[in-house]
Parts: sequence; structure tokens; C-alpha cells
Amino acid sequence: MKTAEQYRESLRQLNLQVYMFGEKIDNPVDHPIIRPSMEAVAMTYELANDPQYEDLMTATSHLTGKKVNRFCHLHQSTDDLIKKVKMLRLLGQKTGCCFQRCVGMDAMNALDSVTFEMDQELGTDYHKRFEEFLRFVQENDLTVDGAMTDTKGDRSQRPSQQADPDLYLRVVEERADGIVVRGAKAHQTGAINSHWIVVMPTSAMREDDADYAVSFACPADNPGVFYIYGRQASDTRKLEGGQIDVGNARFGGQEALMVFDDVFIPWDKVFMYKEAKYAGLLVERFAGYHRSSYGGCKVGVGDVLIGAAATAADYNGAGKASHIRDKLVEMTHLNETLYACGIACSAEGAPTASGTYLINMLLANVCKLNVTRFPYEISRLAEDIAGGLMVTMPSEQDFRHPELGKVIDKYLRGVADVSTECRMRILRLIENLTIGAGAVGYRTESLHGAGSPQAQRIMIARQANLEQKKQLAKDIAGIAAEKEKTCQAPA
Repeated sequence: MKTAEQYRESLRQLNLQVYMFGEKIDNPVDHPIIRPSMEAVAMTYELANDPQYEDLMTATSHLTGKKVNRFCHLHQSTDDLIKKVKMLRLLGQKTGCCFQRCVGMDAMNALDSVTFEMDQELGTDYHKRFEEFLRFVQENDLTVDGAMTDTKGDRSQRPSQQADPDLYLRVVEERADGIVVRGAKAHQTGAINSHWIVVMPTSAMREDDADYAVSFACPADNPGVFYIYGRQASDTRKLEGGQIDVGNARFGGQEALMVFDDVFIPWDKVFMYKEAKYAGLLVERFAGYHRSSYGGCKVGVGDVLIGAAATAADYNGAGKASHIRDKLVEMTHLNETLYACGIACSAEGAPTASGTYLINMLLANVCKLNVTRFPYEISRLAEDIAGGLMVTMPSEQDFRHPELGKVIDKYLRGVADVSTECRMRILRLIENLTIGAGAVGYRTESLHGAGSPQAQRIMIARQANLEQKKQLAKDIAGIAAEKEKTCQAPA
């Protein structure tokens, strides 16, 4: 397994094509805006090499029998599913942001079972290809980005009906040695911090959309792949050289628009090729895994936000007020409810035909639907507790000024025995997590990541089994099926 430093150095060996603010970034690893997000991924390597966290952060490969980073592992039991959620909570607690490896892990677990079932029905060899790729990922402890979301263009039109056919990623050429693809994937979490990319279709497909039913893997620096970095609120604060105003002094998240400009993919890295029938199944299973992940990562970041709010209350001298304690209890209740759903859908998991365990799909979607709501309320309560100074404080440059700093230190102090700088730091962290750059990986991502709320509602409707519930009610009420249409009111 890689150490954190080996991971950092491995990124330096990549020839990534990254653009930001209209310029090409020659050294993404050390760019001040990108570096914090890379450090968040590095934490997944650091903790995996720490004996204290070995049980959560590592697993035994079912392919090689060797110890691997859990992010490279296929779930072989409900215990694996539960440990995944606990691992993600731990990392959220340690970084206070999105640590970016979940999507690739969830993509690989979904691909394993779907390619196995495709081969069983179609006689293809996708599963063998995938297993060879997975073995390569495990042996090199790679960070893999999962790329699903297309830009989608006109939402009222299917992929093959778009005015511009490239608005969904598609196959544009078939060769003897592979395929050529064109398109883009949006909102790509951690793509610039990844070694490889796993691409999946973005939705269920019909036969006339077959060119868009494609899944494959390619290096993150594959020729023809380039990235346009996504902006975040207050992102240029990272260019100022300070620590207070960025809020999260060490870590951050990352998103990018990933463009495939006629990219060649060899056949041995293709896991789905125009099998439109299976596109929806792959999307559904990936989404289920990823929605369960939110019961871990968002809870860990929630722990940080609750802790920051409680600390701000202490620094304000209001920590013992009953209404503050009530709000902290409510935040904790909401956060633990998210965690409970993540654990429940994992504990209720079951093996697929390939042997890899799948979470309970209904509970996973309930988990994510809660995630679209509860972090917003947790954030609102954190802002309430923090007070208005969170968004009206002078800058760090003013605080460091030889004259202005004395004024700020005098008038912005809360309780006498806590420094003004510490108070400013904790308020900026709350700002970061609720409305700043960190909100991308907590509040806003909670709504749209792994599918927006309507996507979960659709899956819950499919999984709800209303007919069974109707029958339960009829049995209790004494309504027999053969008498249902002849029931009469008492005389």
C-alpha cells in the first residue's frame, strides 16, 4: 500500500491537462487552490498505514489475499459494508471536507456485479477484464475517479435526441483494438487527484441510445482527456497565503469538468459496449452504493460542524445557555439519524451473483433523501449559534496589520481567556462548511451528489412494495381477496 508521501509523488508523475481561470496549470499538485484537496485524499493513505485505524481503513483482497486499502476493495460481507460507512465517517472527521475516493470505490463495486451478470447472459468477457483492472488498482493502491454525470443538455430529450450528440459521452468510432469516445463528465469529484478514471453511463438507456451505453477505464492523463477546474465560493482566499480566512486550514474538496476529446480506449479496459439493457442496472447499483456512502462521509463532516458550533458558543460565552444546548442536541439527532440509515442499509445488505455484497437499496435511498435535508438544518443551526460575526469579520490581512490588528483583537474578543484569533478561526471554519468552499462538499453536495432528491424518490417508490403493504392492512382488517368487491355495510 502507498504511503501518503508516495501518493503525493505519484501525482507528480502524471501529465494532467488542467485549466483554471483561463490558464493551463503546469503543476496541479502544488497549486494553492488544488493542494488542499490533494491533502484530503492523502489522508486516506495516511490513515491506512496507521495501526490505530487498520481495521477500518484496510481489508483483505478476495483476489490476491493481500492487505489492501479499503477504497480498492470489493465488499465481501455486510461487515465490509458497515466498515465502509464507519471509515467514511472517520475521514470526514479528520478532514472536514470531501476526501474524494468514494465515487471510484462505489463504481468498482457496482461494475463487479453488473459485468458478472452481463457475462452470464451475453457470453461476454467484461467481468474478466474488470477483475484484471481491479487487480492492477489493488496492486498499485490507486485512487480511481468514478465518472457518471453527463452534462445532459436539454433534459426533455434523450441522449440520442440532443441537438448536439456530444452532450452525453458516447462512442464515436470502433476499431479493431478498441473504441474512441467523445463527450464530457461534469462535477467530477477529485478527478485531478486521481490516477485512473472509471466511466459509466449516466442513466438508463434505450436501444437507440446504445452509443451512450458505455463503461471503461482510462488513465487520468490519457491523451485527449483534459480538465477545467470548478470554482468554489471564496476559493481565491487560498491564494492569499493565510490560514484564518480559508476556514479549513489544511484540507478541501475538488470538482472539475472532465472532457474526452476523441479518446482511445483499448478493448481490455472496456466494461460495457452498447449493451443498453444493462446501463440502468449499473446506474442503479452505483447510485445505491454511493447513496449509502453519504451516511458516513456527510456525518463525519457534520461531526466537525457540530463541534465547531459548540466551540463558537463557548468562545461567545453562551455555551451553557439552554437554547444553545437544545440546538446542539437537535444537530446531533439529525446527524446520527443519517448515520443510522447508512449503517442500516449496510447491515441489511446481501450478496449479488458475483459474490460482492450490495446494500439494501430501499434504505440506501432513504439515507440519501435524508441527506438532502438534514445537513441544511444542521448548517442553519450552526449559523444561528455562531452569530452574525461569522460573515462580517475583517480579513486576516487586517488582523495581521500592526495597528488594525490591535483594534480587532480588542473589540472582537469573546470570553477573556480565549484569543481573538482562535475565535476568528472557528467562525471561519463554520463559514467554510456552510456557505464557503467547504459547502460544496457538505451542504450543496448533500442535495445533488449521488442524484438529486427526485432520483431517490423514484427509487423509493420502486422499492416500497406497496402491494405487500396493502395486503398486510387487508389481512389485519379481515378483508379476504375473494370478498373484497362484495363487502357490504352492516344492516
